[in-house]
This record gives sequence, structure tokens and C-alpha cells, in this order.
Amino acid sequence: MTVEYIRYRIPGDTTAFEEAYGRAARFLALAPQCVDYELSRCTDEPDVYILRITWTSTEDHLKGFRGGDLFPGFLAEIRPWIEAIDEMRHYERTAVRGQGGSIPSMYEWAGGTEALERLTERFYQLVIADDVVGPLFAHMDAGHPKHVAMWLAEVFGGPARYTGERGGYPAMLGHHLGRGITERQRRRWVDLLVDAADEVGLPDDPEFRAAFMGYIEWGTRLALANSQPGATPPREAPVPHWGWGVAPPYNG
Repeated sequence: MTVEYIRYRIPGDTTAFEEAYGRAARFLALAPQCVDYELSRCTDEPDVYILRITWTSTEDHLKGFRGGDLFPGFLAEIRPWIEAIDEMRHYERTAVRGQGGSIPSMYEWAGGTEALERLTERFYQLVIADDVVGPLFAHMDAGHPKHVAMWLAEVFGGPARYTGERGGYPAMLGHHLGRGITERQRRRWVDLLVDAADEVGLPDDPEFRAAFMGYIEWGTRLALANSQPGATPPREAPVPHWGWGVAPPYNG
């Protein structure tokens, strides 16, 4: 991906400028080359604006979008302000990025390690007693519930103990290879985890549960695919880091 930044200096009344970009944005929203966009106004110099557009690639922007059917409509809306551009450049993202402390991680919101260990302890009690998914765990190690809690803690923004102590993604992958999990078993696994989450009092606000279930669906469907005979998933990958409704990019 590449990030385009355009700096405008708009003296005087900026109402028409913002309204024009509000109309132009509909073309960005339709463009398959556009990941997201945001227009910000400087509080120190109110006549300065920064437009940030994330494109799938520089080539997709310059050849795909600008050479496509949506660009003429976009350009027609913003043409009066082209002369007001101070800078228009593409930037590549670096590895330096993250979230600040103003937004709690899902790990913190869930209640930390203690809450996740309560969850997995109760969950595997339900699993062992279940006719559908129980056979997959007939020879489960006694420490398995805590190890899964450790994995979930790392996934949801807590300590990276699963990577440091249990082998990270390759170790978790190894638990699923060749197991031949069925869709019925996957679905039952999900249902029992939801039951356990309710029983142990995991947060039930819609925002947390939506993000939590997003990971559970994503993770169990990946495990199902990886467990099939002949599957050849990547053997090396990071532990996924799951946020509030944001799936992890799997490019490192």
C-alpha cells in the first residue's frame, strides 16, 4: 500500500472546499484502488488542509484510478482548488506504527489474563463433555486451557508470552495440521466458546463481542482449512494481533 498526502492552503471561506470534497469522496468510496481517505484541517493554521488517501499501490492510483472511469468525476469536483495545492506526494509506510494508550486493548477490556484463563478453563470443561468436538481433545494436555488463554492474550494485545514461551504461530499451527476438523466441529467449538464467555462474565457490550467474534470466526475457519489432508499453510507467520474490528494484515 502507499499513502498519498495532499496539502492545501485555502484562504478565506473554506465551506465550498469542504463541500466539494464531500462530493468528490463518493468517487473514492467506489474506487477499488482506494483503501481509505481522510480530510483534516489544521487547528494552528485553519486555512491549511491535509488530504490523506491510502491506495493499494502507487501504480494502482496513477494508472488504475486516474486512468479509470471514476477520475473525471472526482477531478471535476476538486478542479477549482488544484492551484491551492502546496504538496502532493506518495509515501510508503514503515514498521513504526501502533496505537496509543487512550484506547484500551481488547486484552485489557476483556479483563486481562485472569479473565481469559477463566474463559478457557470453563470452555474446555464444556468441550470435553461434548459429543461433537470432544473427541478432538480426548488426549488434551492438562495445561492446554492456560496455553490457549496465553494465545488469546497475545492476539488481543496482551503480553507476547505465547511467542516467547510456547513457540508462537508455528506451534499453534502444529496443533491443527492433519486433524481433519469438520465444519460441524468448528461451529460447535464456536458455540461452546460463546457459552463459556457468557458463563464467566466476559464483557458483553456489542463492540467487544463483535470484535471478539470476528477473531473467533476468522481463527476457526483458518484452523479448519489448515487441518485438512494435503493442506500446505505457511509454516512461519506472526501471531495475529486483533483490534477493534480490524483484521491483521498478513504481510509481517
